[in-house]
Amino acid sequence: MEFLSVGSMTFLALIVAFAFTSIKILNEYERGVVFRLGRVIGAKGPGMIVLIPFVDRMIRIDMRTVTLDVPPQDVISRDNVTIKVNAVVYFRVVDPNRAVVEVENYLMATSKLAQTTLRSVLGQVELDELLASRDNINHRLQAILDKQTEPWGVKISNVEVKQIDLPTEMQRAMARQAEAERERRAKIIAAEGELQASEKLAEAAQIMEVRPMSLQLRYLQTIREISSEKATTMIIPFPIELLRGFAGKN
Repeated sequence: MEFLSVGSMTFLALIVAFAFTSIKILNEYERGVVFRLGRVIGAKGPGMIVLIPFVDRMIRIDMRTVTLDVPPQDVISRDNVTIKVNAVVYFRVVDPNRAVVEVENYLMATSKLAQTTLRSVLGQVELDELLASRDNINHRLQAILDKQTEPWGVKISNVEVKQIDLPTEMQRAMARQAEAERERRAKIIAAEGELQASEKLAEAAQIMEVRPMSLQLRYLQTIREISSEKATTMIIPFPIELLRGFAGKN
């Protein structure tokens, strides 16, 4: 009886050990790449999968979108301006088999590739283009990275340039340029206002020339405006035609 009980316990222990090493539970967002005697037999999951002990080996792959922060990179733009730029890359694994077989560590490989691509692409554009056309640069980075990571079974869904740090001298120069631009626009607006005012005055002069009575009405309106103000001196416009009439009598 003691021999049977010990044997039963040993058998039970073997069953537990077999279940522990052969049965794996994968979440909905996970896949398991199974190697059998060193050869890939495919990606399994989600749910419960059974492995052959000492024959099969499984590597878990997370299929969710990964947010990768690209550390700040020193970049020299096309117009020789030194800037520091960082970005964020969104990607996910679409082929677990290739993500394991084709690259040693797809996370590290994608991070290093994003850093070098960021420096390469931004080094080909001028600073003004980088500041004004950031969306186009993001699309260009995404297309380049997606093409290069496709053999790894990795899909680059989006790339965003987060922050661009400019040198202090460049920030001051840009501030002076912006101030000069504002002054230029203000002068243009003032000049356009003067032009419109002169056009209206010319139209008014033409009307008064055709209708002299409108000039007399303008005289009266001017007198009323002056009298409504608190002034010690009052200037009353006097039509020169009346003086000519008196001069003709003499």
